[in-house]
Amino acid sequence: MKNESRIHKSWMNTKVNLVFYLLMTVVTFFSRKIFLERLGADFIGLTGTLQNILGLLNLAELGIGSAVSFVLYKPLREGDKQAISEIVSVFGYYYRKIGSIVLGIAVLVSLFFPFIFKESIFDNSLIYFAFYAFLLSSLIGYFINFRQILLTADQKKYVVTAYFQTANLVKILIQVVVALYATNLYAWVAIELSFGLLYAVILNWKIRQHYPWLEATIDKGHRERRNYPVIITKTKQVFIHKFKDFLLSQSDQILVFAFVSLKMVAYYGNYVMVVSKVTMLFSTAMDGMFASVGNLIAENDRKKIQKVFWELVCLRFFIGGVVVFCVYHLMVPFIALWVGPQYILDHSILILLMVSTFIMLTRGAVDMFNAGYGNYGDLWAAWTEGVICLVVTLLAASEWGLAGILVGKIVSLVPIVVIWKPVYLYRQGFHLPPKEYWKGVFPYYVAFGAAFLLLHFMADWIPICPSEGIYPLVAYAVIISTGFIVVYSVLLYWLADGAKSLVVRMVDIINAKRRKS
Repeated sequence: MKNESRIHKSWMNTKVNLVFYLLMTVVTFFSRKIFLERLGADFIGLTGTLQNILGLLNLAELGIGSAVSFVLYKPLREGDKQAISEIVSVFGYYYRKIGSIVLGIAVLVSLFFPFIFKESIFDNSLIYFAFYAFLLSSLIGYFINFRQILLTADQKKYVVTAYFQTANLVKILIQVVVALYATNLYAWVAIELSFGLLYAVILNWKIRQHYPWLEATIDKGHRERRNYPVIITKTKQVFIHKFKDFLLSQSDQILVFAFVSLKMVAYYGNYVMVVSKVTMLFSTAMDGMFASVGNLIAENDRKKIQKVFWELVCLRFFIGGVVVFCVYHLMVPFIALWVGPQYILDHSILILLMVSTFIMLTRGAVDMFNAGYGNYGDLWAAWTEGVICLVVTLLAASEWGLAGILVGKIVSLVPIVVIWKPVYLYRQGFHLPPKEYWKGVFPYYVAFGAAFLLLHFMADWIPICPSEGIYPLVAYAVIISTGFIVVYSVLLYWLADGAKSLVVRMVDIINAKRRKS
């Protein structure tokens, strides 16, 4: 019954994520083109930079959400409502403290905006208005929305997704209308803040519906915090890892602004948007299983854990391979047709972006299980990865610009994420020799490399020019993606045991659904 519940919740997370992914993808690409044309690349670059500055400030939060989710797995499994209320209250208490710190640092940082944006074409009044609107939207999460951590830990993230993405869709559509008919930058920003407040009201109403028994207050959190020292212990460990992850994945636009230009933030942002939307199609489905992994580990069935792990490794490599192959071959013609050929970047940028994307997508299974086991003690690894990224980026970016920023990211990812993290999982989580991982994962790299090279050369024989229009692009995309998926799937099934196990599981699920219907 518990397995059925876990599968059902994972399916709900996946289904809701995919529905909203499709809606958001259409609206986002449609709106991005309009925003670039009507509001300008400089304004889009400005908002992207301000939001990344806020992302840097929000590093104060990093860690506690993951730590509290980890602590909640056991009481949720046991149905201990009192412990759940206490843990969520403690989370709210710490979150409010963190929100106050973020507010204070944000005010301090904003004092330097006249120097940071001294070459900007915008008035300081607009810059400050946009920054504080984004800041207030962010602070709502700290002071009002802290209870949503329970939905995430309870495998009901689909509730958060449904209401957040609905509000986001309506917000973007209203911003499109403003951009088309008013071109008022202040109104565009004000809409961002208004919907942040609306989302908070709706989300908390929904949480009360799902958990009417939940008694989570800041005062209770203040009283009970000493009963849960593990939250602080895990938070300190997770913080370092999350800080490093931010440097690798969220600081790109700040670095592009610092080493290149504000306008280049928008140019690079187009590429990042394409990659993120494509990866979101798959990663949101996988992320819906995150809490399920923690629940699986709590059962302590080692054979079952290993079986699920390699099935998820297979899924991650399949997703990573398909995304990288397709985006690599379709990015340039898509950018040219979407926003114009003037937004196409040097081909080396695309290659480096695909390398880092493949690493980030295929790491997911190892990250899920490390988090499920609470394996955050390798702080040296986080510091090492962050230092390598920072040093190489500063040296390379000054010489190669945007390409150097991506080189710094890749050079830091390989020794820690690709090599060390699986070793750490096998030693501390699975308690198995790490060589078992390398024996298991090697066939996945072979399958991807062989499929990529074969289909890459065959793509030159296709008598279709994808940059000639939307229909040639779609036809070209269907042909190359279908060919790659077929070849890659066959190679994975032939070479990797996890693929065989995954196919058997999928067949069993399909047969079970047929029997029910």
